[in-house]
Amino acid sequence: MLLIIALGLLGLGLVVVVHELGHFAAARAMGVEVEAFSVGWGPKLFGFRRGNTEWRISAVPIGGYCKMKGEESFRKALEEKSESFPRDPGSFYGAAPWRRIVIAVAGPLANVAFALLVFIVVSSVGYTIRTSSNRIVLASEYHLDPSTQGKTFPADAAGLKSGDRIVSADGKSVADYSDVQETIALSPDKPIKLGVERGSQLLSLSVTPVMDRSTGAGRIGVYSWTDPVVEDVAKGSAAAIAGIEAGDLVSEIDGKPVIHAIEALSYLASRPERVKFTLLRNGSRVEASVVLAWTDAGESNLGLGFRSQTKTYRAQSLGSAIEGGAAETWKTFSISLKSLGLLFKGVDLLKAVSGPARITYFVGRSASEGMKAGSQAGLALPLNFLAFLSIGLFIMNLLPIPALDGGQVVLFLTEIVRRRPLKVLTVYRFQFVGAAFILAIFLFATVGDVLFFAAK
Repeated sequence: MLLIIALGLLGLGLVVVVHELGHFAAARAMGVEVEAFSVGWGPKLFGFRRGNTEWRISAVPIGGYCKMKGEESFRKALEEKSESFPRDPGSFYGAAPWRRIVIAVAGPLANVAFALLVFIVVSSVGYTIRTSSNRIVLASEYHLDPSTQGKTFPADAAGLKSGDRIVSADGKSVADYSDVQETIALSPDKPIKLGVERGSQLLSLSVTPVMDRSTGAGRIGVYSWTDPVVEDVAKGSAAAIAGIEAGDLVSEIDGKPVIHAIEALSYLASRPERVKFTLLRNGSRVEASVVLAWTDAGESNLGLGFRSQTKTYRAQSLGSAIEGGAAETWKTFSISLKSLGLLFKGVDLLKAVSGPARITYFVGRSASEGMKAGSQAGLALPLNFLAFLSIGLFIMNLLPIPALDGGQVVLFLTEIVRRRPLKVLTVYRFQFVGAAFILAIFLFATVGDVLFFAAK
């Protein structure tokens, strides 16, 4: 857990430092002096001066800040109740409004550039994802979640059946279950046309995913069809002790036929203490008696995983890597905008909005899992997460909320339209409202983080 926290702080800090470097570079280009640039917050641990800028490493390893000339004069103007800002040469408020807009926008744009670079690197290195076939099983027939019993799902209403193979969604061909998931998850409350292969028939069905309030994602009530072939057995697990091996095909459980993995998982959902597996191994019939232990959360010591499919992506040239990186950046931007819109459509904000603690945890966990992969492709998971976080930071910072970069842009555009400087008190009040709003969001997200970790 300590490793996850450390990696999370490092990753989150990197994204924020990139943002602040964007402000720094633009400030220098626009003739504004940067008095200090710090990696981290709080008390300075050490630093050095180069030119007019003091470079610092500070005690709290979360992001950093870029301190421009003029911040102290802003405070002084407030204390002296001055109506106008001091316009000292080289200060932030001494620069023309359009120059201040460039500086404000440069931070978010640096995050986009970082995300693009990351996606190009990931595309060049290549990555592999685990998925399953595009064949489906209706959730209504196998109640892995007791709370769903008796419910009618969109898949049932649309006429889908277990064993159907989804070959297209919204006019796009579907190669595997990850393609199906992506289209459905991004389309809550929006009708989707599905091309469905049922035996020798090719059907066209319309389904409208319902929104999962805890995530904002669309759901239609299907599982992926996975053949019940054992892919891995955890060392020391109940399955390993019973003699189950990778490659075994589970044909029966307690005498009941098993044709896909969901049937096996559905049977195990009743939390039996002893289960007899009938297996096919190299053409021979083998039986294994498994003794199970269960936690209050419903997790067992079975230690058995069913075989999945893998899908590998890797650019064949630098040009295709750049093209793939640009496409992934745009796709992530679109997904982030849709996710933002879902916050106003009934999603459970306590679960859907992550605070610093949860973001740090997710960044750290993805980095830790990538390290376990032990190859260059293992870098893809943490890097993709950092790129996604960067795009999110870009969008959030450009919202017209006071105290954020977007709020700053609104202020400076107002100054350009009015053709006269804004009053110090007006700016202060605008920023104060924004700071209060951000604090409220922070506290709200922190409550969600506490509930998230309490449930783990």
